[in-house]
Amino acid sequence: MKLRRNKKKMEKAKKDIEIKDAKNEVTQEVTEEQGEKDAAETENVAENVAEEASEATAEDKISELEAQLKEKDKEYLFLAADFQNYRKRTLQEKQDLIKNGARDALLRLLPVVDDFERALKAMEESTADEAQLEGVRLIYSKFMKYLKDENVTPIDSTGKEFDVELHDAVTTFPAADESQKGKVIDTVLTGYLINDKVLRHAKVVVGQ
Repeated sequence: MKLRRNKKKMEKAKKDIEIKDAKNEVTQEVTEEQGEKDAAETENVAENVAEEASEATAEDKISELEAQLKEKDKEYLFLAADFQNYRKRTLQEKQDLIKNGARDALLRLLPVVDDFERALKAMEESTADEAQLEGVRLIYSKFMKYLKDENVTPIDSTGKEFDVELHDAVTTFPAADESQKGKVIDTVLTGYLINDKVLRHAKVVVGQ
């Protein structure tokens, strides 16, 4: 009788162990399944975070490249404007050099014209040979034509109001009447303009 009881106890204990093992297996399976599910969710979250981070990095890179492009555009525009200014400046300097060189050459030519005018006046007042006089007149006219072609024109001074921009008063002379006061009575040395700017001031006598 006692042996039978022990046998029943053993069978019951065995069943309890089997039930417990079964529960453990089920629990383990559930845990493993939940773990796999959690791992999958974690992996999905990680992928999403990585994708978002990649998109953010790409946007940052695009913004950085756009900023660099704008900076390069500014540098290009600055260099282009600076080069354009350089071209204008060098062109103006070249023109000024040519103009000033021509101006100096023409200015040195004026005393020769003065000598021709004096020679003509002296020959006209003397008994000079007419052929010689005509020869001097021809050469003088060629000089004057050359000056005109270079935009050099004489300043008409006698009888005009004295102008410090055009005239250089060498002396004053009592005016014959009030109307001649402040006016040029006589021109001692003819002045000239080049391109409407003074090449040489006229030396004049002013009425007082």
